[in-house]
Amino acid sequence: MQRLIPTGDAARPVAFAEAPQPTPEPGEALIKVEAFAPNRGETFLLERPRQGLLPGKDIAGLVVQAAADGSGPGIGTRVVGHPAQGGWAEYAAVPTHSLAVLTDGIDSVRAAALPLAGITALRLLRTAGSLAGRRVLLTGASGGVGHYVTELAVAAGAELTAVTATPVRGERLADLGARVVHDVTAAQGPFDVVLESTGGTTLPIALSKVRPGGLLVWFGQASRSPVTLDFFELLGVAEGVTIQHFHYAGAPYGPDLAALVGLVERGRLHPEIGRIADWADTADTLVDLRERRIRGKAVLLTGEGR
Repeated sequence: MQRLIPTGDAARPVAFAEAPQPTPEPGEALIKVEAFAPNRGETFLLERPRQGLLPGKDIAGLVVQAAADGSGPGIGTRVVGHPAQGGWAEYAAVPTHSLAVLTDGIDSVRAAALPLAGITALRLLRTAGSLAGRRVLLTGASGGVGHYVTELAVAAGAELTAVTATPVRGERLADLGARVVHDVTAAQGPFDVVLESTGGTTLPIALSKVRPGGLLVWFGQASRSPVTLDFFELLGVAEGVTIQHFHYAGAPYGPDLAALVGLVERGRLHPEIGRIADWADTADTLVDLRERRIRGKAVLLTGEGR
């Protein structure tokens, strides 16, 4: 079969290679991949790929071999999945606890855009707690996570301010009900909750806008620059604020995937997909994703997903 493997070349991060079809473990199903969605964090891993890296965590497709232990969906079932790796291929072995069945109304393109970004959004909002009537600041908001967080938080009753680099990257967020600004300094606090994913110089500024006793959830460092905090500068502007480090990972993913599928089916969640392309264009798409030239998610099609 064909699979995409790392090249170590920043200009062409992946290339096609012939590989054996994966052999599933007893608790894994074999999926014929129809569509997959790369994440910006994966583009960073591809700059200096570790030995044996097989990229790909967000897929949608068809079960062609059910799990030997009897768990999970049967042959012929359409699914969305979140494997640990190896999803950028014609076939992928996925633990059944990280699969969810797709309904007829959800195509593979929208399904593939759900896993990492959608699971992150769900778990991030659970960490933030009830948002009804609360003021929320979201930095780095124009990616897949940001669009999901915005739609779900606004629907939950939050008054949300989203920070994006440009007006174009904030258009859909405004449509979803966010107040959009293009520099964190322009965000008008105080905020009950800050969801911070940029790091660098942004986090200290965002922190200064949290109300006394409020919460800052730090879930990323998209700037790729470390954060420096000055104890004395925070006196009087961030009294009693809790800073909580957050990372989405932790199987099982199936229940959250099923929740996301249900939200899409009921019209309560709308994946923002900035590019749909054949997987022959994966290398170019990865570069554009890394350089923030794609708003929301990018989805690549292979096999029956074309």
